[in-house]
Amino acid sequence: MRICITGATGMIGKKLTQFFLGSKHQVAVITRQSSHRSFQTNMIHWDPSLSFLKEEELNGFDAVIHLSGSSIGRRWTPEYKKEILDSRVQSTTLLCEALSKVAVKPKVLICASAVGFYGPHSPRETLDEASPSGTGFLADVCRAWEQAVAPAVKAGIRVVHARFGLVLSQTGGALAQMLPVFRWGLGGPLGDGQQAVSWVSLDEIPFVVEHLIRNEKIDGAVNVCSPQSVSNAEFTRMLGQALHRPAVLPVPAFAVNLLFGEMGQSLLLEGAKVNPKRLQESGYQFHYPDLKYVLSCLST
Repeated sequence: MRICITGATGMIGKKLTQFFLGSKHQVAVITRQSSHRSFQTNMIHWDPSLSFLKEEELNGFDAVIHLSGSSIGRRWTPEYKKEILDSRVQSTTLLCEALSKVAVKPKVLICASAVGFYGPHSPRETLDEASPSGTGFLADVCRAWEQAVAPAVKAGIRVVHARFGLVLSQTGGALAQMLPVFRWGLGGPLGDGQQAVSWVSLDEIPFVVEHLIRNEKIDGAVNVCSPQSVSNAEFTRMLGQALHRPAVLPVPAFAVNLLFGEMGQSLLLEGAKVNPKRLQESGYQFHYPDLKYVLSCLST
């Protein structure tokens, strides 16, 4: 296949680029950078802030994977919240408008989203793709992000919203930041520890994305997370066990809010128990469904 990827320098983008190149597919990346040593593939230049993208360079791809967006893992000042939203909506709108105009359109556009779409929920409630959007900044961002694909949908392109859970990897994301603290024996539950953690191994994602590309019956929202959600207390206990370290030092909610503000409240103290119903109904078999095993592999 001919596959095009935005956000290829990010944690998920790097993994997907390596996976598809290793499977002998042709891969092009859409990037703001004029050159990059990590890219061993074709490059397409764009600048969403300037609405710059040559649509003719997007002609003839089988699949487009859109991952671009500013990190949510830092303090949310009003200015940075605007950047988080704009980086997703502007890039998605620009990409989808360009794809809608090419002569040979892609068979599928897989656009990143997040389980933050559902907002915070009680861990007693299980959510799936039919559940409504929730409240809060992340839910607002996810709704706007997903709505921005309208030009591609109108052009007849199959669009999948990949709603990622917490992505577990040693190379980036929340787990990479947590590992040093837990190795020092200073880890523990956040707040009351009851908030749900809906997670997915980074190693799982290429298999999921390949499944979404090849299964032509799937469109719309798809939750990309393990079927085995856990509480924050369970997550920290398993991480401590994997590292052979105690994980009993709770971090009170006021401390999280003091250190991280609104970002800490939304990402660390709130959660939702999300089920990958559509993936499972489509016949997808998870390679890494067990958190204990994933953490034991990542902690070595």
